[in-house]
Amino acid sequence: MKPTNKLNIYRKTATTTASPGELVLMLYDGALRFMAAAELGFQEEHFARQNEQIHNNILRTQAIITELQATLNMEKGGEFSQNLYRLYDFMQDHLTQANREKSLEKIKVVAGFMQDIRDAWAQMLLQQSQAEAPASTGVSQGLGAQC
Repeated sequence: MKPTNKLNIYRKTATTTASPGELVLMLYDGALRFMAAAELGFQEEHFARQNEQIHNNILRTQAIITELQATLNMEKGGEFSQNLYRLYDFMQDHLTQANREKSLEKIKVVAGFMQDIRDAWAQMLLQQSQAEAPASTGVSQGLGAQC
């Protein structure tokens, strides 16, 4: 089996077994990966390849941001969801400008915001799993005592 096939199988398994929170984290990671690839495009010497790499990776990042916006629950999230939606709009606009102007700085601005959100999301997931771990341990011990 080719290494790329193994990677694709791993990715498919990871996405089908991940929790909704982990899927959001994967989206953040993907957006950051595509922005890093766009940044690398600025080092490409061949003009057409440079533009293509920057353009395609910005579009991929924007597709992820669109997905993140679509998954926001505006009713339950209230003001927080509305603010996050506006921040995603800002990122979309900034990336559109970055693509049009081929601006590395604008990509870096969005990457900085995305990294901060991603880190906060990862921290929330970690705290959530730590809070659930003692509860699930207590449940299983309680069931063991009853059996």
